[in-house]
Amino acid sequence: MTGHPAKTDITMIETRNLTKRYGNIVAVNNINLKLDEGDVFGFIGPNGSGKTTTMRMIATLLNPDHGEAYVCGKSIYTNQDDIRRLVGFMPDFFGVYDDMTVIEYLEFFCAAYRIPVGERRKICEEKLELVDMSFKRDAMVNELSRGQTQRIGLARTLLHDPQVLLLDEPASGLDPRARIEIRNLLRRLGEMKKTVIVSSHILPELADVCTRVGMIEKGNLIVDGNVAEVMQKARQRIILNIRVKEREEDASRTIEQCDCVDSLNITDDRLIEVTLRPDIQDYSDIPSALVSQGFALKLFREEEVNLETAFMELTKGLVQ
Repeated sequence: MTGHPAKTDITMIETRNLTKRYGNIVAVNNINLKLDEGDVFGFIGPNGSGKTTTMRMIATLLNPDHGEAYVCGKSIYTNQDDIRRLVGFMPDFFGVYDDMTVIEYLEFFCAAYRIPVGERRKICEEKLELVDMSFKRDAMVNELSRGQTQRIGLARTLLHDPQVLLLDEPASGLDPRARIEIRNLLRRLGEMKKTVIVSSHILPELADVCTRVGMIEKGNLIVDGNVAEVMQKARQRIILNIRVKEREEDASRTIEQCDCVDSLNITDDRLIEVTLRPDIQDYSDIPSALVSQGFALKLFREEEVNLETAFMELTKGLVQ
């Protein structure tokens, strides 16, 4: 990934067989996770898969039934106060106060974080600038748009300068422009060497800001690795997109004669989609055969595997 600082090997979050049950339902099942300083971890899964439960346990807001978790080396069982000073947790939805301006709202939480009175205004102004909301400092918080409210919520989460950020669906319900703004903020947090867990359904956008990604399904962490590794795991075989100037059916018959080809399909817009046999990496015989038979190539490329297609390939759509 580009745009991220050099990583360190300082472990910031570690879970060991972390488990949570609700009656007969296992919401989180023996999750083992290790994140270093500067990791931006995209936590992907459908509603009910265990993302929020995992984050709430790490934040010491929910006790596990089994297993252990550490934040900056501190146990969630014996060092809860220390962990809460180290962690910034932003839930999916949070309340705001009707009778407060943005700056008053942030100063109120500065007091809750026990930030000295003389430092509060300066810190609030810095965080507003970080989330590009300085122009709304005197607006009433209940009059903000959904996207602006999310950004103020992130500013609130950052007031005490936490080393670890747990952001639960920060882009939920936002319009495209607001999602882009949140994505840019996440990238800046990574550049600040914060360790971030961010859950989201906006899968393609997570690939741009995350160094690592995990996919959880029915309480089980089924994928955990850097983005490139996950893409490679999802890519069981190469798919080619080929477009010729004319005679698509004839070109398809020529392609089918190549030993590396498993199957092909011509789409409604006359694109030839070719699936190669497993483990095939060299497919140079296909363009050579087409050119030798007189076909004019307009397009010849590998189909990209993005985070969304990887998610569909690697998961089964299971929920509790």
